[in-house]
Amino acid sequence: MGIRGLMSFVEDHINEFFTDLKLRDTKIIIDGYALFHRLCFSSNLELRYGGDYDSFTDVVEKFFESLFACKICPYVVLDGGCDISDKKLNTLKDRAREKIQMAHSLSVGGGGYVCPLLIREVFIQVLIKLRVRFVQCFSEADRDIMTLANHWNCPVLSSDSDFCIFDLKSGFCPLNSFQWRNMNTIKGTRDCYIPAKCFSLDALCCHFGNMNKVLLPLFAVLCGNDHVNLPVVETFLSKVCLPLGAPSSKGRRHHRVLGLLNWLSRFADPTEALDNVLKHLPRKSRGTVKKLLCGSMGEYLQSQGRLQDFFQHGTYACPDTWNPGLPPWVLAALARGQLSPFISDALVLRRTILHTQVENMQRPNAHRISLPIRQVIYGLLVNTPPHPGNVAWDALPPQPPAFSEVERINKNIKTSIVGAVELPKDHSDLSKLTELSLARRQILLLETLKVKQSILDPIPAALKLPIAVSCYWVQHTEAKAKLHHLQALLLGMLMGPLHAMIISPDEEAPQGGGAEMLYEELQRVKAQPGLRLDLDTAHVFCQWQCCLQMGLYLNQLLSTPLPEPDLTRLYSGSLVHGLCQQLLTSASVESLLHVCPEAQQLYEHMFSATRSCAPAELVLPKGKTKKRRQKKRRTPWSENRVGTTLNARSWHEGGNRFELLMVGTLEEHMEAAELE
Repeated sequence: MGIRGLMSFVEDHINEFFTDLKLRDTKIIIDGYALFHRLCFSSNLELRYGGDYDSFTDVVEKFFESLFACKICPYVVLDGGCDISDKKLNTLKDRAREKIQMAHSLSVGGGGYVCPLLIREVFIQVLIKLRVRFVQCFSEADRDIMTLANHWNCPVLSSDSDFCIFDLKSGFCPLNSFQWRNMNTIKGTRDCYIPAKCFSLDALCCHFGNMNKVLLPLFAVLCGNDHVNLPVVETFLSKVCLPLGAPSSKGRRHHRVLGLLNWLSRFADPTEALDNVLKHLPRKSRGTVKKLLCGSMGEYLQSQGRLQDFFQHGTYACPDTWNPGLPPWVLAALARGQLSPFISDALVLRRTILHTQVENMQRPNAHRISLPIRQVIYGLLVNTPPHPGNVAWDALPPQPPAFSEVERINKNIKTSIVGAVELPKDHSDLSKLTELSLARRQILLLETLKVKQSILDPIPAALKLPIAVSCYWVQHTEAKAKLHHLQALLLGMLMGPLHAMIISPDEEAPQGGGAEMLYEELQRVKAQPGLRLDLDTAHVFCQWQCCLQMGLYLNQLLSTPLPEPDLTRLYSGSLVHGLCQQLLTSASVESLLHVCPEAQQLYEHMFSATRSCAPAELVLPKGKTKKRRQKKRRTPWSENRVGTTLNARSWHEGGNRFELLMVGTLEEHMEAAELE
């Protein structure tokens, strides 16, 4: 959740509120969301080119290797989708706007922190590879983390200031003082430990006159967290005389933290303190404010969930407050991280948030290209009832099924309404989706990506989905992809197979070190200094990542009719951008690949598959693209976007009929469901 100004305040008192730990031989509960953000932003990774997932993978592996060396047993807990109450919607929108501004800053050469689009999926794949136990909660994970840590009496590792409020038996270790890169050895032994700081709630309360710790949840909601930001709270703060104590040089937020803690320390319990808050407010609003504050304070109590059951038995009972009657297989897949929070948001809230990348802000957002894939996803989810408390949804007159998408428009956000594709009845019953045959599920996936099975036959299993997605990508003229973009992308996909050849050489393969030579050459291209960011190129690859993300989610929802690709070495932004530059100036594909015949053959298979789906101008020699222009092809699902009239259309393949029933312009639907 996060409490504004609290973390920097307690870190200013590090000698008073923290104790030194030599962490070893223990369980530890890790806030997964906080960890992958911390590792992404504090490891000097390149963020402008859409993600160097191989470099990120290396950092994550080293982190857990340090833990294993110190006999620390990690349990990673990941946030799920948005809470069913949707109380964080305004906060999420604010963060989406901030991310757009940071992405824009990065795109024009400034600073900023924007996670690459597939960072969460890559992180999960590394956890699986390292056999690190993890669970994905059904909504925000903070309370579940606290409850599990207290059950096992072990510390929590996070960067979320809410863990300064939770009453944790073994304390909270902030990530920024967790020195995993500086392992030490206990004198006279071979035992390693990681130096860390552990926050003491008792020390904080002692500092404020032995304050009763049960007052701290009220402090959190008055101070302002992600769930509460009421004008009436500001009214209270303007009327009450907060004792500041020692002056702070850190500004308004530190003054508020210090003043509230000093003021609350006067009271014996939350009831007395809450009554004193309410008396400063208008009588007519007291009941409503009390109810909201009490509800928000409840967010700091023990969770109903029992994550220990999941880690011990592989099942996790969904709390009654969240469960909207979803099929058991969906709940199990969400807990195991086999379905994204994107899916649960679409299921429960009928709303998704499309995250901005470092792209060309003058062009339509990169997610537009993957809209037809999302419509099929929504078509598979549409027969699950939305959250029963969603009055706005229930009040709408009968209409084609639709979902809200929060997306970037220029440098702001807007909510669009998107129609779901109507699928055959046996595809639209979510509870029975896993009972469909592999062939039926594969047909739906490949039809959505507009690729024939025969095209993928020569492609290795691990690359079938990325190549199918690439076939979809090159067919969309809005991608504005050129030949060198496709070549660079496919060359970048060779890094995974090359890495596998090097670490597990085939005894029957020809000797000569060709794989090593090519791998090293590609690493040199990736590491070249002074690479200029070409915004049009960045936008093209952002569009490809959007296609891959939604292709991946659809594949997961259909229980992986195509093998899930290894994302950890599938795409490296620095590499593909560097290859684009080289292919435009000096190098050729042949000159790069001639040292490794196996890689050259694989590249030719991938290029042949994508070329068969590409418009003619994409693969024509330079200088001839203007001479031949194909008439823009319209596909049934490719034109459903803002400002486009959508007629009911159908198409047939293998005896299956899929229909899109959405008539009128999306502007008409947007007016009815605008959230802002």
